[in-house]
Amino acid sequence: MTRLSALIVARNEEQRLPDCLASVAFADEIVVVLDRSTDASAAIATAAGATIIEGAWELEGDRRNAGLDACTGDWIIEVDADERVNEPLARAIRATIATSTHAWHQVPVDNYVGDRLLRYGWAGSFGTTSVPRLSRKGAKRWRAQRVHPGLDWTGKEGPKITEGALIHLVDRDISDMLRRLDKYSSAKAADLLASGNIGTLRSNVRRFFSRGFKSYVSRKGYREGGWGVLLALCTGAFPLLSYLKASLEPDRHR
Repeated sequence: MTRLSALIVARNEEQRLPDCLASVAFADEIVVVLDRSTDASAAIATAAGATIIEGAWELEGDRRNAGLDACTGDWIIEVDADERVNEPLARAIRATIATSTHAWHQVPVDNYVGDRLLRYGWAGSFGTTSVPRLSRKGAKRWRAQRVHPGLDWTGKEGPKITEGALIHLVDRDISDMLRRLDKYSSAKAADLLASGNIGTLRSNVRRFFSRGFKSYVSRKGYREGGWGVLLALCTGAFPLLSYLKASLEPDRHR
């Protein structure tokens, strides 16, 4: 029988980790990577029967790769602490890995801000409605970056799973959304400085408008009313704010 590992990467997530762990109980193995956690996350993961990897990683890509290396299943489904695999998606994952001849598959995502499901407007680096989280062991490597690291693949992509969804509790409220924008843009500024190419003001101002347009018009954010405006603003602001932090405050973000 094809074995499935569920990989969770978390830091001080004792409040959200129990529900996340329960949602991946259908997997044959659960691996939890705890990055500098000081709360009860380790005890919660142990009680759920998970294998725990503890350490300190500066780069998101490195800690995710540590988790991939620790998994022993034929396939791996990656889930963050603020995400849950609903039952239809769990069934679809099992059906997919039983017959797939491909290396990886996209899974659908339902994004929530508080109790509100926002189906439209997710774009760029601020959110997405599908993610490449189901992959064969050894097919996927994350790049050495702090936020939204790139991916290198071995093998071909298979059809996107269309049943169920990965429930993503993105933000608690608007203030939480803005704090995430600030946190992510600071991490991206550090990545830009490390790369030696932070871009230009002109190109990032252009991206502010092009990404905002993509979010609000192409991705139909207008259907979410004021929430769509907010998503478009954050989507466009992310690269511009990252550039400005790298350009104006390099010592703070290096």
